Amino acid sequence: MPGPEFGSLRSDDDQWDILSSVGYTALLVAGWRALHAVDPRSLVRDEYAKYFVIASADQYLTDLLAQPGTSESETAFPRLYGVQTWFFDDFFQSAGDAGIRQAVIVAAGLDSRAYRLEWHSGTTIFEIDLPEVLAFKMRVLSQQGAEPKAQRREIAADLRTNWPRSLQAAGFDPETPSAWSVEGVLPYLTGKAQDAVVGRIDELSAPGSRVAIGALGSRSDRQQFADLEASHPGVDLSGGVDFSALTYDDKTNPAAWLARRGWTVEPVRTTLELQAGYGITPSDVDIRIDSSMHSQYITAVKESAAP
Repeated sequence: MPGPEFGSLRSDDDQWDILSSVGYTALLVAGWRALHAVDPRSLVRDEYAKYFVIASADQYLTDLLAQPGTSESETAFPRLYGVQTWFFDDFFQSAGDAGIRQAVIVAAGLDSRAYRLEWHSGTTIFEIDLPEVLAFKMRVLSQQGAEPKAQRREIAADLRTNWPRSLQAAGFDPETPSAWSVEGVLPYLTGKAQDAVVGRIDELSAPGSRVAIGALGSRSDRQQFADLEASHPGVDLSGGVDFSALTYDDKTNPAAWLARRGWTVEPVRTTLELQAGYGITPSDVDIRIDSSMHSQYITAVKESAAP
């Protein structure tokens, strides 16, 4: 397969597969998870991640898997995406322990939680993403003989369209508490589209529902990151991908939005604070990355209907 192709501009109705535009970011994150899995200090082990890279034949990620780096700089992004993966894994495990049996993975990408985690009996997992992304994912997982550990239902839909209708048609019950993850996707949506996604989650969430929203890079200071790459050889987020061509500058504030609508929002954390909570001392390169990418992780519980 050829390498990823990117334009310099986004459009309101652009589309992608796993090797183009926003879709490639899902493959890139799978690559970081695959590299994290071979680190003896790994927080999580996604054994399926490497198969997505192999199936894609993406040269950059294939080369990384063939010769994983070992320095603090070379392992920085696998390590930090390991922290992010653990944050969302722990969120779903805690929601299940609290009795929630509906899980919705928004912009599921190449996430394999339905296959990795030990879900409580009776749980249904709904995965939302574009049909091309879901089709690639299922082809690879089927080739590996993977079986989900809970009932899994795909919602092939664009977040910029009326996906709640498709979600409910697949059996989602808005009268029952649910757990939602919004991992990494908001920076790739306009502020208006971000508000729409969070608003629809609110509308579909019964009291007692939970949501986790987060990204390693909520926004990026390009010059700071360029300086970081120059001073820390081996730091490479993307293999040359210009993320500024994929993200939008207009941002919303999900934590404040949720708080205004009856959700109890826990203190917003950075990846550095997550690391500290997991007993890890962030390295200098981790601190520098967070300074330029502005990580943000939010968890909230819906206590009541919106006023």
